[in-house]
Amino acid sequence: MKFGGSSVADPDKIRHVAQRFVEAKRRGLNVVGTVSAMGKTTDQLLALASDVSPTPNPRELDMLLSTGERIACALVAMAIDDLGEEAVSYTGSQAGILTDSAHTRAKIREIRGDRIRTSLEQGKIVLVAGFQGFSRDTMDITTLGRGAGDLTAVALAATLGAACEIHSDVPGVFTADPRIVPGARKLPFVSYDEMLEMAASGAKVLALRSVELARNHGVRIHARSTFSDEEGTWVTDYEGMEQAIISAVTHSETDVVFTLTGIPDRPGVAAMIFDRVAQAQVNVDTIIQNVVHGRAEMSFSVPAEDVAATNEAISSAQADLGVFAVEMNDRLGKVSLIGAGMRSHPGVAATMFRTLAELEINLEMISTSPIKISCMIGRDRIPEAVRALHEAFALEGEPQPEPTI
Repeated sequence: MKFGGSSVADPDKIRHVAQRFVEAKRRGLNVVGTVSAMGKTTDQLLALASDVSPTPNPRELDMLLSTGERIACALVAMAIDDLGEEAVSYTGSQAGILTDSAHTRAKIREIRGDRIRTSLEQGKIVLVAGFQGFSRDTMDITTLGRGAGDLTAVALAATLGAACEIHSDVPGVFTADPRIVPGARKLPFVSYDEMLEMAASGAKVLALRSVELARNHGVRIHARSTFSDEEGTWVTDYEGMEQAIISAVTHSETDVVFTLTGIPDRPGVAAMIFDRVAQAQVNVDTIIQNVVHGRAEMSFSVPAEDVAATNEAISSAQADLGVFAVEMNDRLGKVSLIGAGMRSHPGVAATMFRTLAELEINLEMISTSPIKISCMIGRDRIPEAVRALHEAFALEGEPQPEPTI
C-alpha cells in the first residue's frame, strides 16, 4: 500500500493512513507500505538546497531529500502502534533496495527483502521509505527521481509477490482531468500499455516508471482514493473482447521544445546529439527533423525539469559540431488521445485534427504510437482542446463493465 504526500500532509491525515494500514492487517493480510514525504516537504527541501547552493552537490542532495520519506514513515509507524498493532519503519537501504550510483535518478538493481519478510513473519506492519535506495558501488544513499514512491511500491510488490494499491487524493484514472472536464468518468480498468502512454503524456495518477515495472513483472495496480473505500482503477494486462477506441484524453503543460537549426546534414549527427542528451539522463519525447539547403533542422520536446541538463548536452554537441542556432519554446503544451482500440479503427487522427482545426488551433508538432496520438499546441489552448476532444470521442458515455480481477 502506497500513500502520496497529500495523504500524509498533517497529523490527522497521518492517523487516517495508519488506520487504513491497521484495517488491512486486521483483514488477515500481510501489509507492507510506503508513504511519500508529507505534503510539499520535498519541494521545500529542494528550495532550501537552492537557497544554500545554486548548484547543489547531487550526493548531498540525495542525503537531504531522502529524509522526507523517513520522517513520514516513522510518524505513520508511531500512529499504528497507538492503534494497537506493531509497526516497523525502514529506510530504503535497511529494506535492501539496491540501486546504481546515479544520484537523484538512480535505478533499482534489486531488492533483498529478507528483513521485510522476517518482520512480516513476526506479525508486524512494515513501512519502507520510498523514493530511495543504496548504492553498493559508492556506499551512498541514492534517490530514484520524482514520483518514485510509486516505483518503490511496485518494486516491493514484485519482490514479495503481492498486488499493489496506490492511494492518492483522486479516486482513480479518468477519461480526462476532471478539473478541466467535469463530466470525465472514472475508468474501472486500464491496460498496462494504455497506462504507460497516459503517464508519459501527462496523466499524473501513476508515475511512468512504476507502470513500466508493473507491466514487466505482472504486478496488478489498484489506483484508488486514500479517503474512500470505493473501487478505483485496476491497471492490469486485462483486455476485453473489443477495447474502447479511445480510453482517455491526456494533456501536459510542462513540455519545452528545443529547435536546433544549421546542423550539418551528415550521417551520425542526430545520433551524436541524442547520445549527449541521453547521457544527461533526459527523456526526449516528440522529434521532428527537416533538411533545408544541406543543413538540418531538428525539434524535440523534453520535460521542463530537464531543460538545464538539455542545454548542457546541446552545448557539448556544439563543441564538436560547430555553432548552430538553438531556440527554446516554453509556450507549448501537449494534448494526447490514448486508446488500445485505435490500432484497428482508422480515422482517429482525422477526427482529432478536424476537431482542433474547427477551434483554429495550430498543430506545432505531432507524434504517434499504435495506441497514442499527441499534438503540441499553444499552452493556452489546452483546456478547450481537451474538452472538445473528450466530446468528439463521446467519452462521457456509459462506463465500461467491471472486469473480474
